[in-house]
Amino acid sequence: MEQNTSLQQQLLEAGVHFGHLRKKWNPKMLPYIFAEKKGIHIIDLNKTVDTLQEASAALKQIAKSGKKIMFVATKKQAKEIVSECARRVNMPYATERWLGGMLTNFNTVRKSVKKMQSIEKMLNDGSAESLTKKERLTLTRDKDKMEKVLGGIAQLGRLPAALFIVDIGHEHIALAEAKRLGITTFGMVDTNSDPNKIDFPIPANDDATKSIAIITNYITAAITEGLAERQAAKDEESTTEEVDNEAEKKAARLQAEAESEGGRRRGEGGGGDRNRGGGGPTKRRVPGNRRPAGGGGR
Repeated sequence: MEQNTSLQQQLLEAGVHFGHLRKKWNPKMLPYIFAEKKGIHIIDLNKTVDTLQEASAALKQIAKSGKKIMFVATKKQAKEIVSECARRVNMPYATERWLGGMLTNFNTVRKSVKKMQSIEKMLNDGSAESLTKKERLTLTRDKDKMEKVLGGIAQLGRLPAALFIVDIGHEHIALAEAKRLGITTFGMVDTNSDPNKIDFPIPANDDATKSIAIITNYITAAITEGLAERQAAKDEESTTEEVDNEAEKKAARLQAEAESEGGRRRGEGGGGDRNRGGGGPTKRRVPGNRRPAGGGGR
């Protein structure tokens, strides 16, 4: 309870409770609105804490299972915060511009990423030295342009398991693509958005930098815990396998020693029997004329 109170206090100081003007509100946000003050809706921080903890627990389990979580935030005030948090946990992110079809046309996007990586490799290993200065400059510009948009998903080999979105109204294309593909969605929802469009809505002010930072950092901390638990489970499993392998080797070694000892004893026992049975040469009966019994009177 004290932890929840402390979290509430931090959210209050960050201005998470400030919503939009009353005239811009979405009626579906009514369950998450605490009051109205000077024409501005105030978000219920109790609901924010509950939904934030629920979303964090779900994201922790996804990270623990080894799946990818993609961060999406192209708003000016959220770009740096979200990209930094995503890099901290080695997760993909899109903070410059959401390319249409980034999820639904993923194979084509992967081709663009491979092209970007091949150009980068060409420029780094010196194979571009044979090109003219103008061609090298064109390649560099193309690489920079692609890296700006695709740099965050360069290591994404398959579709992510979840999306964390800042301002679902602003990122409606990403949300629609995720929904179409059945990808789980998490996101900050302000009073002007529809919380029913997202799987795990977090009612919060999605315009203030401090508000975005505190929510994103809390989510990132949960993902970090999930990754740490996964690593600990892997280490424990490898240790168990090593102990089992060592035990198997020891058992095999003892069995081999026992078998060799048994063979040696059997060999010694066979030699003793031969010595006991060989007291002298065996007399052979020489065949000859045998006198018939009782036939000596003729």
